[in-house]
Amino acid sequence: MNVPARATLHGGDRVADALQAHGVREIFTLCGGHISPILSACKARGLRIVDMRDEATAVFAADAAARLTGIPGVAAVTAGPGITNTITALKNAQLAQSPLLLIGGAAPTALQGRGALQDIDQRPLVAPHVKRFIKVTRVRELGPAVAEAMALAQQGVPGPVFVETPVDLLYDEASIRQWYADAAGKGSSLPERALRWYLQRHVRRMFDGSADATPAAARAVLPPRAGDAALRAAAAALAKAERPLLVIGSQALVLSQEADRLAAAVTALGLPVYLSGMARGLLGREHPLQQRHARRHALREADCVLLAGVPCDFRLDYGRHVRRSATLIAANRSARDAKLNRKPDIAAIGDAGLFLQDLAAAVTAREHGAWIDTLRRRDAAREAEIDSQAAARGEHVNPLAFFRTLERLAASDALLVADGGDFVGTASYVLHPRGPLAWLDPGAFGTLGVGAGFAIGAATVRPGRETWIVWGDGACGYGLAEFDTFVRHGLPVIAVVGNDAGWTQIAREQVKMLKDDVATVLARTDYHAVAAGFGAEGLVVRHADEVEPALRRAQQLAAGGRPVLVNVWLDRTEFREGSLSM
Repeated sequence: MNVPARATLHGGDRVADALQAHGVREIFTLCGGHISPILSACKARGLRIVDMRDEATAVFAADAAARLTGIPGVAAVTAGPGITNTITALKNAQLAQSPLLLIGGAAPTALQGRGALQDIDQRPLVAPHVKRFIKVTRVRELGPAVAEAMALAQQGVPGPVFVETPVDLLYDEASIRQWYADAAGKGSSLPERALRWYLQRHVRRMFDGSADATPAAARAVLPPRAGDAALRAAAAALAKAERPLLVIGSQALVLSQEADRLAAAVTALGLPVYLSGMARGLLGREHPLQQRHARRHALREADCVLLAGVPCDFRLDYGRHVRRSATLIAANRSARDAKLNRKPDIAAIGDAGLFLQDLAAAVTAREHGAWIDTLRRRDAAREAEIDSQAAARGEHVNPLAFFRTLERLAASDALLVADGGDFVGTASYVLHPRGPLAWLDPGAFGTLGVGAGFAIGAATVRPGRETWIVWGDGACGYGLAEFDTFVRHGLPVIAVVGNDAGWTQIAREQVKMLKDDVATVLARTDYHAVAAGFGAEGLVVRHADEVEPALRRAQQLAAGGRPVLVNVWLDRTEFREGSLSM
């Protein structure tokens, strides 16, 4: 959409122009007076404004949009409590290495530190959780600040960037000059004349050079690429390996547009592979190289392990899962992550996805049939165990059986959002993402509450896809109010709530070790009635024979544009005993 030319642009227009120049199509927000000109200007340019009920949800939505599109997601929130509400979501994005821009309002420049509404020093709160905190003090800096932030978010190790935009930089110059003139008054005393002189000078500086601002333009950001020496060393190590193993994590999918080429490279390498995080689904549902179970056992047997975008953190037992005699190759944008807890034999510092593509072009794939067959037999044995446990009948619904049904019924383009503890942990064993970029989970921070925001971001940037939230009953409490957002914005998300009336991930070990269930007990709450109260459809499933009809009905409703919550009463199982992570 073209906006009619005006003699002067206000600050909100400058921000909107810069966002539009970077290909941004949607802004996730919760309204606030400090950012109103930005939202209005973005709307005037055809950007979609997706407003929600919690600022953290807005940042989670921007995070999901970034992961799926490769363009930094953008959230805008008001000053003070609007910004403090985003801290958990910002930290989650930082640890998940998601590129996003958070635009935060601020009190008028001349009133900061003087007790203005929602005025706090935002830098010390936000700076530890972002790549850079950019404080704008002049109108002419607004567009360049956005351009700098968008580039920074994508460079090197991706992550969130914050731009602080004081409210007096966002409105038109005439209004702001009048506001400051009124604030200065017309008194003739020396203090009053001094205040008037000071404020006039302050306004002059704020708008100095704004008439000469250059048009907004996106900066090209080249992804980092590992050097030839690392590539040659990795190729030589794989050529000698008898039991090589590849583990791919979220960071390998930073360049989301490269997903298909990355999948082709993995196939060409011919290595057995485990996929985690955003890499789940990279090879489709039933690729012969993909392994799903007994990863710890496989890592301990492998003689060469290539970690692509995966650090040796708690998920790999701090590197202890990889035996010491194995050759360890770490491909990662972050030199710190590549060496975390376990120094690799070969460090390929650069984009992990591009490294795998370069490696596939540099090596001749070897046959590892016997090794792969061993891993497949273990997978088959574990699947048989799951089938046996899924067949157990109880008073309500067996979670394994539930996910077997969901796996069978979910559409071929289904996008799955995971938000929970025990219920999501069970889902990870059973659900097979359909293809690349079809699985969203919080990442290393393990944050509960991402579900609604991730689903909003996914359904906004990938309209028409069947979008599911797999929600634990504890986790769903963070985002139930966003059913209002789903309804208002026509986002036909299907949420399934695993209702076992407890924080079961914690209760499993707590009760066993402390003999106390304190603070882990919930109720069989009517979550479906809450969704219905927001104008969505609510379905309840209390018994096994109701599962398939309810899921099919949910799909029909979503296909017709209606968001749905399916409240599934679960039986307790012992499937995930001993699953506590530290």
